[in-house]
Amino acid sequence: MSDAAVLAVVRGSGSSFYWAMRLLPRERRRAMFAIYAFCRIVDDIADGPLPVPDKLAGLAHWRRQIERLFAPGAALPDEPVARALVGPIHRFDLARTDFLAVIDGMETDAAQPVVAPGWSELRQYCGQVAGAVGLLSVRVFGMPERAARPLSVALGEAVQLTNILRDVADDARDGRLYLPREELARAGLPPGPPAAVLRDPRLAAACEAVAAVARERFEAAVAMLAGLPRQPARPARIMLAVYRRLLDRMCTRGFRCLEPRVRLAAGERLWIALRHTWF
Repeated sequence: MSDAAVLAVVRGSGSSFYWAMRLLPRERRRAMFAIYAFCRIVDDIADGPLPVPDKLAGLAHWRRQIERLFAPGAALPDEPVARALVGPIHRFDLARTDFLAVIDGMETDAAQPVVAPGWSELRQYCGQVAGAVGLLSVRVFGMPERAARPLSVALGEAVQLTNILRDVADDARDGRLYLPREELARAGLPPGPPAAVLRDPRLAAACEAVAAVARERFEAAVAMLAGLPRQPARPARIMLAVYRRLLDRMCTRGFRCLEPRVRLAAGERLWIALRHTWF
């Protein structure tokens, strides 16, 4: 039942990494599917249509589910996806703090619209919604512990900044603007509602500055991956290649045009996964 619930979430998500995760050995694959399903569920709560109090209540429910997984002698959680995490937590020594950090980031999204955070706040948020997921993932992949944290921080930040750039238009329509206020100020953009910022031609310069930071973080992750064993680092290489290609495509198009949202075709994503599997 737990595995069926996990697969339903993963297959229904249209994730870019479904096929990449399927290439993992069975136990690592099951662990990654369970982690992904947990992340997908809490993200859907934070971004869904429910009123804020209901969103926060839903995330509090998942916080209790995670706490039960790590409490000695506690009964198993109620949620099938949470129960699917029992084996991976013990087998790969997954950390309670990383699961809770993901929920912390979702609570930031759910509580009120994020508008022009400072770089320090944005980096903290990236660490919660992407870096913490990276820390869970690299343990499953079997990477050396000494490399796990810096790689997760660098790659998580690069991936999340790329997502932020992809979603500027959609987020603005929802009253959100994740671009850092320092870059908006450097571009000469006055504070204002996200919808107004979206219409300002100076927004492109702020997006280009964020893209430059994302590119630097990708390069840092590439350097770290170069010193790691190829097999356990393979999923991270696939993620890096997919998201760096998305960033490159956005930069080639330019940030004066924010729609339609840049995507990679399913065949292109599969080709990237296979390329990093066999070569």
